Amino acid sequence: MLFAVVISGLLSCKNNDSVIRPGLLTGLNVVNATADTLNFYVNGTRQNGLSPIYAAGNSGLLLVPSGLQNYQFKKSGRSDVLFSAPLSFNYNTLNSIYVTGESADKVFKTLDTLPIIDTFKFITGVRAVNAAPDAGALDVFIGDTVKFRTRAFKSSSIFWLTGSGQKRVKVYLSGAATARLDTVMTFQSNVDYTLFVKGLLNGKGNAALNVSRLINTR
Repeated sequence: MLFAVVISGLLSCKNNDSVIRPGLLTGLNVVNATADTLNFYVNGTRQNGLSPIYAAGNSGLLLVPSGLQNYQFKKSGRSDVLFSAPLSFNYNTLNSIYVTGESADKVFKTLDTLPIIDTFKFITGVRAVNAAPDAGALDVFIGDTVKFRTRAFKSSSIFWLTGSGQKRVKVYLSGAATARLDTVMTFQSNVDYTLFVKGLLNGKGNAALNVSRLINTR
């Protein structure tokens, strides 16, 4: 149903070179875990419209061709290609790409298998992703019930179900007693969230170690 709605919207667009013609498509969200503002391209065609993807931001759910394609990334306002990466996605699935640096080895992807949520209960789905290149393994605690331990760089947990509302989020270097990040976030019921840790241990500004949040679209 989701893909049918999005395809219909794409077909209604006129004179937009960034639109991919309908075919064997799949869902993709590009997450910018770098300190720069990015644009991304599939087989040479820009996909994120007129708005670039800001640091700690994401493209939102887009449709791209399934199978092996050439993905390119450029810094906003620059014509030269930052790097290219051949990536393959299965037809009619939900996926994410995490860009964590300026080379293809700093890119990874996840298959976004969203949980089944009972809409009559005040619960939310949440997962943790380690997109911090030099932090090593991380432990992520969300409230009193959800604990993701020893998440290596480029790894993603499954989605866990937990109560909605305001929760304390702590991020530790794996095995450490003191949290490197400690913040409070509010989680709405019947919503799926990804918490991703980005940045560098000694980074400054947009490059500082931080935990960001995005909503996964079904």
